[in-house]
Amino acid sequence: MEIISDTKEFYINGRTAVAIGKFDGVHIGHQKLLMELAESASAYPDEIRTCVFTFDPAPSVFFGSEKGLLSTRKEKRILFERKGIDILIEYPFDRETADMSPMDFLNDIIVGRMGAGVIAAGSDLSFGKKGEGDCGLLKKFGSDNDIDVRIIDKIRIDLDGEYEVSSTLIREKILKAEMEKAEKLLGIPFFIYGEIEHGNHIGTTLGFPTINMVPGDDKLLPPYGVYTADVIIEGRKYAGLTNIGRKPTISDHEKRGVETYIYGFDKDVYGLDAEVYLKHFCRPEKEFGSLDELKAQLRDDILRWDPVNGQNN
Repeated sequence: MEIISDTKEFYINGRTAVAIGKFDGVHIGHQKLLMELAESASAYPDEIRTCVFTFDPAPSVFFGSEKGLLSTRKEKRILFERKGIDILIEYPFDRETADMSPMDFLNDIIVGRMGAGVIAAGSDLSFGKKGEGDCGLLKKFGSDNDIDVRIIDKIRIDLDGEYEVSSTLIREKILKAEMEKAEKLLGIPFFIYGEIEHGNHIGTTLGFPTINMVPGDDKLLPPYGVYTADVIIEGRKYAGLTNIGRKPTISDHEKRGVETYIYGFDKDVYGLDAEVYLKHFCRPEKEFGSLDELKAQLRDDILRWDPVNGQNN
């Protein structure tokens, strides 16, 4: 996948099929849009490449109305590449971009720089200065310029009641540690990507070595506590038990971190990247009176949630 980022000066040769959106989480609604995009591109009479157009940062982040991303820039790249997208545009969002009129956005960027022959977007699309552009304008623009415009309605899903799938709803579920419901909305478990770093090695001292990751401040995290997890390192998947939090037993000023015990794993993986997929909330993070109490709790957690011999299979 070709990635064009941190620049407004780009030009794509040839025709493209373009999906426009924020794509936070790349959830099942986004996936439906990307599937429609791929089908439209495959039916095009000439060779055409699939493109995703996003702003970086997202307008809601730039204006401070939203904090905590379901998916970071790198996580989105991983997901788009796995969906077979040919080109990803991460267009810089600044005051100049925010003041661009909807028609200038479509004429100068989507058609002028990207050569769009197909445009796909969600039914809640807004673009251009003050969000004045919408699906009605996009469809008229497509009709006037012989561009195939596909508008994708929101998906509805039953989660003990029927809901429209949205990043906002997913964020609500994650902040309530309802990881199974979040997984249904995302299509995969909520995941955290990052480099495996050296921690304070307390886990090794206690006999339970872990991998440690420090997510960026812009990454949404669920409530602090222990979660069952799947972990992917170098393309291989392992079962794990993850603690999200600040390790209050160890220190009162620890950064928030993601610490994972991997069952049956003893490799040196410092400096490698890992994907930690959170499956089920087990218990809240606790502060213990001593390291011995912490060790006893870790032993109980690991035995209880063992994917092979644990009590919760």
